[in-house]
Amino acid sequence: MKRTSFDIDWRFTLGGESQYTREHDDTPWRRVDLPHDWSIELPRRPDAPSGARGGFAQDGVGWYRKRFIAPPEECVYVEFEGIYRDAEIWLNGRALGMHPYGYTTFLLDLTPYLDPSGENVLAVRVDNAAHEHTRWYSGSGIYRHVWLLTAGPVHVAHWGLSVTTPEVSDQAAAIAAQTTVVNHGDADRALTVCWNVFDPDGRRVADAVAELGVQASASADARQTLTLPAPQRWSPDTPHLYRLETEIYDGGECLDREATAFGIRTIAYTVDRGFLLNGQPLNMQGGCVHHDCGPLGAAAIDRAEERKVELLKASGYNAVRCAHNPPSPAFLDACDRLGMLVMDEAFDVWRAEKIPYDYHRHFDRWWRDDLDSMLLRDRNHPSVVVWSIGNELVERARPEGAVIARMLADRVREIDPTRPVTAGICTVWGEGTSWRDTDDLFAALDLRGYNYRDEVYREDHERFLDKVIIASETSPTRQYDYWKAVEELPYVIGDFVWTALDYLGEVGVGREYFEGERADFLPDWPWTVANCGDIDLCGGKRPQSYYRDVLWHRRDIPYIGVHAPVPEGRKVLLTGWGWSDVQASWTWPGCEGQELSVEVYFDCDEVELLLNGESLGVAPVPAEARYIAGFTVPYRPGELKAIARKGGVPVAECTLVTAGPACRLRLTPDHDAIRADRNDLAYIDVEVCDGEGRPVPTSDALLNVTLTGPGRIAAVANANPRNTDLYSARTHPIWRGRGLVIVQPIGQEGRIDLCVTTDGFPPAVATIHAR
Repeated sequence: MKRTSFDIDWRFTLGGESQYTREHDDTPWRRVDLPHDWSIELPRRPDAPSGARGGFAQDGVGWYRKRFIAPPEECVYVEFEGIYRDAEIWLNGRALGMHPYGYTTFLLDLTPYLDPSGENVLAVRVDNAAHEHTRWYSGSGIYRHVWLLTAGPVHVAHWGLSVTTPEVSDQAAAIAAQTTVVNHGDADRALTVCWNVFDPDGRRVADAVAELGVQASASADARQTLTLPAPQRWSPDTPHLYRLETEIYDGGECLDREATAFGIRTIAYTVDRGFLLNGQPLNMQGGCVHHDCGPLGAAAIDRAEERKVELLKASGYNAVRCAHNPPSPAFLDACDRLGMLVMDEAFDVWRAEKIPYDYHRHFDRWWRDDLDSMLLRDRNHPSVVVWSIGNELVERARPEGAVIARMLADRVREIDPTRPVTAGICTVWGEGTSWRDTDDLFAALDLRGYNYRDEVYREDHERFLDKVIIASETSPTRQYDYWKAVEELPYVIGDFVWTALDYLGEVGVGREYFEGERADFLPDWPWTVANCGDIDLCGGKRPQSYYRDVLWHRRDIPYIGVHAPVPEGRKVLLTGWGWSDVQASWTWPGCEGQELSVEVYFDCDEVELLLNGESLGVAPVPAEARYIAGFTVPYRPGELKAIARKGGVPVAECTLVTAGPACRLRLTPDHDAIRADRNDLAYIDVEVCDGEGRPVPTSDALLNVTLTGPGRIAAVANANPRNTDLYSARTHPIWRGRGLVIVQPIGQEGRIDLCVTTDGFPPAVATIHAR
């Protein structure tokens, strides 16, 4: 089918009822382009019904309308990649359908109600009403892409092209292709189905043909196996992508064509060698991620999704768990292209509720549609190596939990038997229940997915000798123990920390607090961010990420982290997802003479710390110290240096220098040239610097942002987990000397100049070329 973007020029309004008719006057409504998240545009409020779980975001009911002329093709469909949530859709006042789940893609047939001679009106009501419905920030609205699909009466079915690689060697690969053809005509058809495979350089390297008969008002599958010589394997290090194209012919006439990217790779899971990718053992260095894009909210702009994968790759991750729902197609495309293994997850709840208005209300009616959507949409992605059917389900230790797990797992294997099935299962609560009550549920799974359960790895291995364990969710506070288990136990194939990327909502789940204070799971306003990610909301590495670099043996210099002074008589404690709030800074004005706690992370035997050339002593770093050396240092400005030694020989060092007075801004774009396309973005880091160009982490300057040229300011942000300022505002405070501006093209070529000012400093300008 022909695929055309349907993102541009919608009308949007908040509130109201019965606004679906063709005649309704929407001219006063606001114009928006998709993807669009209205919640991120609204002020956060301490009394918002979404509460701490939802990041104090405002939700509600929104309406979208789009006017368009009917295309000439006989079959016309609309595909919504994701609407959060409870969507109802009308065309020209006629109800097309509804879709409650906010995270799955769905297709609607526009053909019956299209007006071929005049203007058509597509109306969408999104009901993200003001009550608790999720455990994290969801966003609101049509937050992923929309596509118009058109074809003749005989065409490839939606998601009707699938490809697997059942046999792969250095000499050849078997490519199993299947094309589902639908015939909406009133006569049987005798057709020819052709397949062509193109290598990563665009050269055709294999082809095949099959004859197919399709009855009227029916569908049929054509299958063929192609042999590909000398295949290039897909892996995180070598993400080679091939392209499979299929065409349908009636005689010499091409009726339709479809294409998909795919990768050639083999996967296997063994208790003695672990996870095997292309026959080689590979530990999954994994992290969980939610769907939001930080300051952009839930809006799944392609570049924002790609950048998330780039940040993960740059921090050493080779695997990601999509928690706790299917991600956007753009995210999976980036994982394919950049090389990132994926655990694709369907649900956070099944039949039993976690939150009063969550998906449990729709599970019985919709689970098959939503599960099928994930499987059929995502099955050709080589990055996807595990299917997960759920997370920490309320029913996990009940008999009905095992029944549901078997039902879901059987459906997964029916559609795609090439990948294993797992679920993230945590400990059980309640009188009279025990961990072994989950055995029946686990019996339905191929991999035993454990959330925070490393204490039972060895015991359960003895009970289930043929089962592989995957640490589907772990905490940063105990990352040393979790990763050592992966290194030492071959049947534990990977670790997925909660979380790799920080996220909106579930506020303050990872934080420090003082002994004696209330230690609620979630604190109250003004916390707005989870504060548990290795990578902060603006893309910067947090201290636990530098520590993880040491665990993964990818850091060649020590990391020095300095904690702010702690009031006398107080003791700092951490939540289960917290990490010491240290900074790589030796700039602490007003703290002269006060004792500061200093942590040094490195794989070595000992660390010597020097302040202004004077040794402060040597701290051993034995195995039980977990690569962390601790010091107490009276603060004096100057130079703090850590020297790491092995066998008495210096092997690496790191230095922190006190910054001078702040005097200027520095803007650093991630790219100085971007596509003149709304799906691209430029991320510009903003730093306050001294005269030597050193960052000044004590600055909290208020930024004023203006832009000229063919672009718009999509967001201005900082990484403060207590930040309540609007990301859509043009003034925004920075935090610890840093901020972020996101610029989006508006579809025209030209020069975009971003100007950032703050009181007392000269203006700073970054130039981006949209091409």
